[in-house]
Amino acid sequence: MFELGQLRCFVAVAEDLHFRRAAARLNMTQPPLSRQIQLLEHELGFLLLLRSSRAVRLTPAGRVFLEQARRILRMAEDAAGEALRVARGEIGSLTLGFTAASGYAVLPRLVALLRKGAPGIELNLREMVTGDQLAALRAGTLDAGLLRPPATGPGLRAARLEREPLLVALPSDHPLASGGPVDPAVLDGQPLITYPPVEGRYLHDLVLAVLRLSGAAPGRVQHVSQTHSILALVGAGIGLALVPRAAERLLPLGVVLRPLLGPPPVAELLLAWTEAENPARDAVLSLLRREWPGLAPETAGAAAR
Repeated sequence: MFELGQLRCFVAVAEDLHFRRAAARLNMTQPPLSRQIQLLEHELGFLLLLRSSRAVRLTPAGRVFLEQARRILRMAEDAAGEALRVARGEIGSLTLGFTAASGYAVLPRLVALLRKGAPGIELNLREMVTGDQLAALRAGTLDAGLLRPPATGPGLRAARLEREPLLVALPSDHPLASGGPVDPAVLDGQPLITYPPVEGRYLHDLVLAVLRLSGAAPGRVQHVSQTHSILALVGAGIGLALVPRAAERLLPLGVVLRPLLGPPPVAELLLAWTEAENPARDAVLSLLRREWPGLAPETAGAAAR
């Protein structure tokens, strides 16, 4: 099969119709150029050029082959250029997992940043709970994930993207709704709507830890997975809730959010990824390190704190 170098030699001679000028254009001497044309004609089995002491002319087959040779060279250059852009992370794809709560505030900011700073990267989004994201990262079906701590395991890396305080969600007609910061201790005996202990383990444990440290024991506890559903039940008077600050974007009528008294407990959101090769993911990480305020240093195989 002929080589790209032979095609370049043929195109140069076919365009100049002069071996010496074509050789100078290719920064080579005339004998090797003539040899490359001969090898190409031998490989093809027909003449491309008619040579005489006075002129060089294309054969009819040579004229047809010239257009195809140009097309092949353009395709090769385009392929090399596109592959280089992929290797640099300028184009490619990133499959990103996210928890439902991260979709309220962090995910829109992240998508906007990527559209501006990495427009050649195609983003594929997958809503998944943290445990499923970790499994997908290990299986290689996710490139990165927005998830809750801890992010642990061999080959797994993580960096904290966000820290948001927990707020008390109350019906607007509740006695605590019109005051200032709420002492967690006064939530003792109050009905509680909170995250489930399995799929929402991180926020579930965080909420119960806040109440336990204040000496409060909730009354009846309802477990609901999604923050918007929790807020809806609060508005219906089913109970109170502790939710991340991102819930401000979801607030229904009849529900207010109040800060907790004292140093606020914070919920962390991590960006986790594996060390599998993906230039697009690496480009996204570089962009975040430059442009994302408050991005914590990354950790390996452990939760980012």
